[in-house]
Amino acid sequence: MATVASEAYSLDAARGALRDVFGFDDFRGIQANVVGRVLAGRSTLAVMPTGAGKSLTYQLPATMIEGTTVVVSPLIALMHDQLRSARANGIAAATLTSADADWRETLDAFRAGALDLLYVAPERASQPAFRELLSSARIALFAIDEAHCVSEWGHDFRPDYRLLRPLMDAFPRVPRLALTATADAHTRDDILVQLGIPAEGLMVAGFDRPNIRYRIAHRDSIVHQLVGLMRSEPGPGIVYAPTRAKVEKLAGQLAAASGRPVLPYHAGLEPGERAANQAGFVASEDMVIVATIAFGMGIDKPDVRFVAHAGIPKSIEAFYQETGRAGRDGDPAQTLMLWGAGDFAQARQRLSEVPEDRRGSERARLDALAGLVETAGCRRAVLLRHFGEDPPEACGNCDNCLEAPGVTDATEIARKLLSAAYRTGQSFGLGHLQKVLTGVGDDRIVQRGHDRLSVFGIVDAEEARLIQPVARALQARGSLVATEHGGLQLGGDAKAILTGERSVEIVVPPQSSRRRGGESNPVGDPLFEALREVRRDLARSAGLPPYVIFHDATLREMAALKPQTLRELAEIGGVGARKLEAYGQAFVDAIRAHER
Repeated sequence: MATVASEAYSLDAARGALRDVFGFDDFRGIQANVVGRVLAGRSTLAVMPTGAGKSLTYQLPATMIEGTTVVVSPLIALMHDQLRSARANGIAAATLTSADADWRETLDAFRAGALDLLYVAPERASQPAFRELLSSARIALFAIDEAHCVSEWGHDFRPDYRLLRPLMDAFPRVPRLALTATADAHTRDDILVQLGIPAEGLMVAGFDRPNIRYRIAHRDSIVHQLVGLMRSEPGPGIVYAPTRAKVEKLAGQLAAASGRPVLPYHAGLEPGERAANQAGFVASEDMVIVATIAFGMGIDKPDVRFVAHAGIPKSIEAFYQETGRAGRDGDPAQTLMLWGAGDFAQARQRLSEVPEDRRGSERARLDALAGLVETAGCRRAVLLRHFGEDPPEACGNCDNCLEAPGVTDATEIARKLLSAAYRTGQSFGLGHLQKVLTGVGDDRIVQRGHDRLSVFGIVDAEEARLIQPVARALQARGSLVATEHGGLQLGGDAKAILTGERSVEIVVPPQSSRRRGGESNPVGDPLFEALREVRRDLARSAGLPPYVIFHDATLREMAALKPQTLRELAEIGGVGARKLEAYGQAFVDAIRAHER
């Protein structure tokens, strides 16, 4: 299929090949410019959003230029997915990985000049034996996929990517094409240097994915929140969880609560099960996969309708890349990030494990993510500005644009909270600090003399509801830092806040619908008392304290909303999948009996 390389390639010829090979009438976005540079033999770094057709920019030239295009890719799953796609389009392609039993046939085909594309991992490409192999055939192009991995400023640094330039330098007449969807200005500059691409070779497409709706919320009842998303989006979805154990647990909970097919995916699964789960998801029109973050890099599934994070991603770049796996077909898609202050506390603790020369950039990355989470403005604008764009102030397709949150100056309550942390010795958690600030003198506080501190009881009832959201905001920005024992100590700009040099604004927490039953227990309400009796009976049978079954707040909402079915009960705050299954029917029966 390949023809002799020439400087005289025209985009008309490329469009003809595009129609013949891929069936498209024309290029999209900057594809034409990138392909034009490749066909002219000029090295290029193309920064294009997920779904913009990056792989076409090297697959199409590979069918036109004599020789083999060598593609360096970070994951075997990604290579095999690209292989299937290329072969489906009639492109002569092969992979050379540890998972390939046909490696001898691949080597023979490569040496014979019978391959348009050869996919390899950076670990193999950096070996002297591979350089010798390349010397035995004609090379048309080096294509470096996920090129941000070459940069220590990138969000997914891979040291073996640093060894690619010596390989490519051994073939000085072969052009280079580096591709990534997630690289800010600093990372782009570093990629150019590390891969030996001239600055004039940088091509950046817009980062905006207008079909994706971004939503970020504090993690409250995670199963309840995710099931709500699943009900709003019946198509395929990905839920990212931070650990293998949480993947397994959440997959089971979501399957039980939603009635949808939900499967886990992580590296600890038996290989056959992992492969079957991935294949099932790729083929499904409604499956949800709960996975660790590696899942998705090797998945070319255009109809993913939502991507959710059960905790914070590593960075804005990681968030952009992972959410970018939704809506690649251009149809509307949703994303949801559920976060907690503990996520940022753990992330800041892990900074001590990062090599010192990279610690500053990782801290800046985490601060930028905190800014995205805490903003009261347009989420999309924050994302696009991070990548160097100048977007409109509002996009109309994120949670803050669709329902503008209120913002309040919380500097005073922040100063009180920081002062309480300092004056109690920077070794107590938020629960203890709340009691001190609101004047709750329990035995622990009295024994330590914290009831005699100047901060004891200085927060009134109106301010008290802001303590938790302010604490989350301060932990997200690093002003409060969790210790290894769960205490809170001052960090970051805490001193500047205490001295009045810095202000703290937070999004006003909405008055929760869960409080419709009233803040205090409705003593004397027959239904509330009946629900408490049910709880006591269940607790006695299970050998548990009553609050383990359900908190009073949950019973208050049940008494106020009177759910008549298990599905309606599942909408109540605090009713998770496991408790719904174990106890739900008893409470529904009690409510129905009361309504008769």
